[in-house]
Amino acid sequence: MNTRSRMIVIAIAVMFLLYALYAGHYYFMVYIAGGIGYVIWSQFREGTVFLATQSFHKQDYEKTKALLAEIKNPDQLRKGRRNYYEFMMGNIALKEERVDEAEYHFQLASRLPWKRDTEKGFVLINLANISLRKKNYDRVPKYLELARKLKLTERQHNIVEKIEKELHKQT
Repeated sequence: MNTRSRMIVIAIAVMFLLYALYAGHYYFMVYIAGGIGYVIWSQFREGTVFLATQSFHKQDYEKTKALLAEIKNPDQLRKGRRNYYEFMMGNIALKEERVDEAEYHFQLASRLPWKRDTEKGFVLINLANISLRKKNYDRVPKYLELARKLKLTERQHNIVEKIEKELHKQT
């Protein structure tokens, strides 16, 4: 749910809560209060990252950017959401040619836990690519070495090889 939807759900739940109080349904009030608590918790710990991920996969970057902008404090997101937040913010910054900001987000994403090696591999490949763009040639082999330790897809292996070839051309 996005922030607006959560607020609507909370408003409706508060109305049910008031009705339950009026009618004397105290057990029902506990369930409603628990539901409201969960919706508030999910706003801070989950945010709109899931919706943004769906938009990101559809390559709707404007919607992704808008959904991620709803998250006021990404430090409060749980680690399982924060990594995707940082990855998507890095990709959006890279698409908008804000290379330093993209590097910052990918650096944060590289330090967070990932479920799959391929996901972390994309982060490291992006960091290597950014370092190559910024002519920080000493960092590129380090990122590629870390990426090679992971279980990568064939496509990722091809990208790593292309970056290595480009690095050898530059040095």
